[in-house]
Amino acid sequence: MSGDQPAITLYRLQACPFCERVVRVLDERGLDYRSRFVEPMHADRNVVKRISGKRTVPAIVDENTGVTMSESENIVEYLEQTYGEAA
Repeated sequence: MSGDQPAITLYRLQACPFCERVVRVLDERGLDYRSRFVEPMHADRNVVKRISGKRTVPAIVDENTGVTMSESENIVEYLEQTYGEAA
């Protein structure tokens, strides 16, 4: 795999307001990221559980910092602190 993959991967659901909130912050910050759409059935989201320990979305993996997290509020706060104007 080539090295031009975005460092941030966002695990998300179609039409999920919490996911959209994270997408908005990523876009506002001009951050390059890759979207991985997960299974709508909560019980089928093993890929998310493997990376974040939970089946909830949104979840992000940031290879720049080695951070993996879920919960939109935490992710937004993390993105603001890590990539916001003050960073």
